Amino acid sequence: MSVALIDYGAGNLQSVRHALLTAGAASVTVTADPGVVRAADRIVLPGVGAFAACMGALAAIPGMIAAMDERVRVGGAPFLGICVGMQLLATRGLEHGETAGLDWIEGEVRPVERTDPAIKVPHMGWNDVEVRPHAGGILVPGEAYFLHSYHFVPNDGHAVAAMTDHGGGLVAAVARDTVLGVQFHPEKSQSYGLELLARFLDWKP
Repeated sequence: MSVALIDYGAGNLQSVRHALLTAGAASVTVTADPGVVRAADRIVLPGVGAFAACMGALAAIPGMIAAMDERVRVGGAPFLGICVGMQLLATRGLEHGETAGLDWIEGEVRPVERTDPAIKVPHMGWNDVEVRPHAGGILVPGEAYFLHSYHFVPNDGHAVAAMTDHGGGLVAAVARDTVLGVQFHPEKSQSYGLELLARFLDWKP
């Protein structure tokens, strides 16, 4: 099974690659080649940084978004978005102005609001992942490592696969068809994250 880990200059690629290999991937190709993405069995989009910068970097790779769309939304390949890679699935992001996202799951990425002086932003550290009943088994309850100042608010609540609590509910994961996005970092979440990646590698949505 081949895994394409998309390199658009916005992720801790080697940590994610190592975690995927540890979780059981036979082959993980770090790539900015749309042809490799079109041929992959599974696709992973990492992401660290600001929504607008990440979306701009992804769009700057000729043919990459079209290849992702063709392989995932048309071809049905399982897809995992991590952190900002999950946020890019949204219709738009509201970080430093409004930026159009991939619009694979309708909704927007908004700032995490500090509703309590004791609540710190960014949301950083270990927190519970509370799985929704319709999540389909790929996610299980546990604790994962989060690091973000913005959060994804889908229009359709059924797209929410898991929640976490940081001064109020925040979306921890979204899912639709063969697409899964997680706000937390599996590669930093020790056994919980590795077990999630192993289930993703075995996922047959």
